[in-house]
Amino acid sequence: MLSPDFSLGSTVALVAVQPSNTNDNDKGGQGEDFGKSSPVGLVLLIVFFIAVFFLVKSMNKHIKGLPASFDEPASEAPKEASDAPKKD
Repeated sequence: MLSPDFSLGSTVALVAVQPSNTNDNDKGGQGEDFGKSSPVGLVLLIVFFIAVFFLVKSMNKHIKGLPASFDEPASEAPKEASDAPKKD
């Protein structure tokens, strides 16, 4: 199980510590490029909404053309009676 030279007192934990940033020029993530993607994202979002609108409109048009049921209509007279040979 455990090696003979193992003892509970000799266990050491290594911990990685991130050095603290003492730079006073930190703007909290608001660097040179902060906020520049907002107009592009807004335009892309509007284009997606327009595409979804036309997709829903097209799907509704196609759904209205579908029949109410895809079941085959039941025949009035069974075919077995007409297929059976007549015995005289």
